[in-house]
Amino acid sequence: MTTRDEYTAKMKLQLDEFNTTIDNLEAKVIEAKQDARAAYSAEVAKLRAQSQSAVTKFEEMKASGEESWDKMVAEMNKISDAFVHSFSYFKSQIK
Repeated sequence: MTTRDEYTAKMKLQLDEFNTTIDNLEAKVIEAKQDARAAYSAEVAKLRAQSQSAVTKFEEMKASGEESWDKMVAEMNKISDAFVHSFSYFKSQIK
């Protein structure tokens, strides 16, 4: 298993990449046809909410003690997987 610092750095990088990806999707929303814009905007808002949830959990994880570290890592992994799934679905919907 990776060390706490390595895992924290990995998750920070992943969160930064998620937010950059969301920014790129927002640019595509602007270019979308008028009828698709509202739906895309709603999906981007959901992704932003998931990202904020991940950031909150990330901060909790960084502040957690050794006794709860493994639990926090498991929760962070679930949040990350959910975000990746949501992003992949949304990306598949953009035409």
